[in-house]
Amino acid sequence: MPQVNVVILAAGEGKRMRSELPKVLHPLAGRPLIAHVIAAARALRPRRICVVYGHGGEQVPRAVKAPDLVFVRQRPQLGTGHALAQALPHLGASGLTLVLYGDVPLVELATLKAMVAGGSERLTVLTAELDDPTGYGRVVRNRRGAMTAIVEEKDANPAQRRIREIHSGIMALPTARLEGWLARLTNRNAQREYYLTDVVPLALTDRVAVATVEARTPREALGVNSKAELAQLERNYQWRYAARLLEQGVALADPIRLDVRGELACGADVSIDVNCVFEGSVKLAERVEIGANCVLRDTEVGPGTRIEPFTLIDEAKIGANCRIGPYARIRPGTRLARDVHIGNFVEVKASAIAARSKANHLAYIGDSTVGRNVNIGAGTITCNYDGAEKHRTVIEDDVHIGSDVQLVAPVTVAKGATVGAGTTVWKDTPPGGLVINAKTQEHRRGWKRPVKKKGNGEQ
Repeated sequence: MPQVNVVILAAGEGKRMRSELPKVLHPLAGRPLIAHVIAAARALRPRRICVVYGHGGEQVPRAVKAPDLVFVRQRPQLGTGHALAQALPHLGASGLTLVLYGDVPLVELATLKAMVAGGSERLTVLTAELDDPTGYGRVVRNRRGAMTAIVEEKDANPAQRRIREIHSGIMALPTARLEGWLARLTNRNAQREYYLTDVVPLALTDRVAVATVEARTPREALGVNSKAELAQLERNYQWRYAARLLEQGVALADPIRLDVRGELACGADVSIDVNCVFEGSVKLAERVEIGANCVLRDTEVGPGTRIEPFTLIDEAKIGANCRIGPYARIRPGTRLARDVHIGNFVEVKASAIAARSKANHLAYIGDSTVGRNVNIGAGTITCNYDGAEKHRTVIEDDVHIGSDVQLVAPVTVAKGATVGAGTTVWKDTPPGGLVINAKTQEHRRGWKRPVKKKGNGEQ
């Protein structure tokens, strides 16, 4: 394979997006459109990756900056040919230059390899057959089937608009020819722009071979010009991801109702119910079950664990054979050992909970270290914030905490202690025994509830 430069054109405004955000920064599967393109480019191991940006100023470089990327600003934006010309000083004089687009995010590595496999002595264009080619440049061929031109839709005649073979925008060009070809472009067209596609007839004039590579699937060539197209591309992406999971043996209740916004790794016999969202890096070990409407972000889940419906888990590590939810919230910094039960409406934050401990309902456990075989009753909270600083609570092994208990940090409940219902614990307890607040219960005979006074408009 020849030495390859990659130029990613990302300067367009995207008026139809109706957004102040540059088009290439709109999210697809949780990442900016252009981030997908950069990842595909990196997989080729090119000599250089150059991003040409424009609309939105420095937002694009700030969003995706990295040591291996060179950024060049196109100002003003005078078309794709003009955009590529801005990158010329960074490309050298040999090898092949692959032009990608920041709003065409689903192109696959195998396709890009096919694009550059022909070497640096020919021009190669990525094409696709679309049922509805509206909005795309059409590939014009002669009677022998050889491509002779690419005509943008606004410049196409009625016969050309009926052509279903479209140009994706992606091209591989001999670097040594670029300066001469780009200098010969004109803007005599409907948009008064310098089209990169006009290098095709220039190449033919210069007797440079022109070839085409057809996208493996039409979705690889699809770009984004509106929120509707972005939504369609999102579903295309998610369906492709779901298909890979199904091939790996993951049981998906409904592949259409799945969203992976990052990377999802699954062991054997994993099952995922409907409307689940996986963000960042999520790892599910064997026999994990995910109930409906859960969100997992940057999380590891151990084997045999069941996540009940409507549970949110964020930057946590869950051990084996746990039961989490429904309606649980596991916040960043949480580590649960094996056989831990976290039930409905329980929130855990920045805490470590050891094996076989339980908080089955209506509790808050924050900035805490919880030992083994601990039972935390309903309505129990750790009071970890004093208005300025966070403090830790330590609950040692074999502690039983009754309902409606407040643990005022910093505090330690020693091994084997029992904390009675309704107790406020504000100082360390000894091991074993019962911890309660001294109080009495009174019964007042003859007491009557207050009665509303008549005449105030209420009955």
